[in-house]
Amino acid sequence: MNILLWHVHGSWTTAFVQGPHHYLVPVLPGRGPDGRGRARTYTWPGTVTEITPRELRDAPVDLIVLQRPREAELARRWLGGRRPGRDVPAVYLEHNAPDGDVPGTRHPCADRDDLTLVHVTHFNRLFWDSGRAPTTVIAHGVVDPGHRYTGELARAAVVVNEPIRRGRHTGTDLLPALGAAAPLDVFGMRTEGLAHHLGLPADRCRAHDLPQAELHTAMARRRLYLHPVRWTSLGLSLLEAMHLGMPVVALATTEAVEAVPAGAGVLSTRPEVLARAARGYLADPDAAAEDGARARRAALDGYGLKRFLDDWERLMEEVTR
Repeated sequence: MNILLWHVHGSWTTAFVQGPHHYLVPVLPGRGPDGRGRARTYTWPGTVTEITPRELRDAPVDLIVLQRPREAELARRWLGGRRPGRDVPAVYLEHNAPDGDVPGTRHPCADRDDLTLVHVTHFNRLFWDSGRAPTTVIAHGVVDPGHRYTGELARAAVVVNEPIRRGRHTGTDLLPALGAAAPLDVFGMRTEGLAHHLGLPADRCRAHDLPQAELHTAMARRRLYLHPVRWTSLGLSLLEAMHLGMPVVALATTEAVEAVPAGAGVLSTRPEVLARAARGYLADPDAAAEDGARARRAALDGYGLKRFLDDWERLMEEVTR
């Protein structure tokens, strides 16, 4: 099939385009949010083709994967009036947990019955008000980076973009106490100045903005993966850390409680418990490696690429039938 989707979430798209189809990714001059084109920091196969709005007008499209509310209108205009869900089969992929007045948050597609609303976690489907829209869950899949864990550095890896701006959502306010328990290496965009912002000595909180090709190896050298996120969808960086063979220390919030089984790390809503767990892994490298191996097995079983692609194949067959 020819599948139209925007480049919105690089890690998720990297897994999705490993399937057997032809993927059309819009590109605009300047490569802004509505036309990023092919990823520059991820490895995508040759079946991913950049396409301009003019080229899309007459392009054969078998399925549209919408990911943001405005994309339905963009698709209609760029496809020469063909309407997603009416003239071309479509699904709406929801990456995020709801925000704002969470118990009453109504999804933008809640009143639509002409497309399927796909959530990436069961937590998201539970918390969004999806109205009468048909819904399903296709849990994340991860391209396996391999078991790279060495844990040679007695530090905790944290992966988060814009931790200062995002604040309590990503648990940034918890990092001073956790950084006192374990030195932190924080990987992600706009992490510079984080130690000063948190009032931590520079050696207790180091910021890194690495190319994707270097990130996994760097993470795997750290003793543990720390996930202090209060409110988000299930972070792919958490699943990648588990694939690498890293033990997990995480807040027991959102979908993390389903993703990290007993024996693969420590989950708690009590930051002091997480601090104690981090200190324990620093003091016992063997226990860290054993829990990390269990984390990898759990990630491969629950979030492997084959299961992910098979789930999408079944849905695409149903939607385009």
